[in-house]
Amino acid sequence: MKRTKHIIRAGLFALLMLTALSCGKLDVVGTDSVASFAKVLQQIPQSLSPDALNRGWSLVAPDKSARFIWSENYAESPRYDVAIEFNAAPFIVAGLDPARLPENFAFYDGMIMVGTKLGQEVLKYTGEVTPLASYEQIVKLKRNAIGYHGALDHYGINLGDGNLFEWAKDTGTNDKDLVFVLNPEPLIAAGTDPSGIEGWLFTKVTVDDANGKPVEVDKILKSFDLK
Repeated sequence: MKRTKHIIRAGLFALLMLTALSCGKLDVVGTDSVASFAKVLQQIPQSLSPDALNRGWSLVAPDKSARFIWSENYAESPRYDVAIEFNAAPFIVAGLDPARLPENFAFYDGMIMVGTKLGQEVLKYTGEVTPLASYEQIVKLKRNAIGYHGALDHYGINLGDGNLFEWAKDTGTNDKDLVFVLNPEPLIAAGTDPSGIEGWLFTKVTVDDANGKPVEVDKILKSFDLK
């Protein structure tokens, strides 16, 4: 009987250890993504500003053709909690009919925005409300929205339907420090020739599928080197 109890206890201990290791591994992505995002914000402070209209923050690309937006309070976001906004002109020249875009896209004032709602929570902060603190809220409350893209050594935020905003884990060694990532399928369905969008690259990207196996998928990318 004592031997049985020892075996059960050993099994439970092993299970707890595996669970802890698994959670720790997930936490590494979340924690490291905060550190790397902080470095990006520190590297281009001139590109960072409050966004009153979207109730959050805006990080503008170096050429000002696109920006990443994230909310400081999900209960107040008018449409999206995380989104990217970009100049529509190159897409329209490439054949896009904005009226044919799906509901997760918005077209206004010559710009296109695509994003997603993360929730309806009233976010509570223990200290100052800052752009980094609002990103930390995503890691804390919506961890599944944060991912690591091993092929490019990037962290990223899932904007829904295959759209992403990514940044380099280490901008000192990466030549793609900020990347705006679009799913080409809805844009093609709306008339866009994906290979004809000036300033954007239509290419195949290696990602992990649901089983963790690498697969190639089509994406439309706009990337920037901050060095």
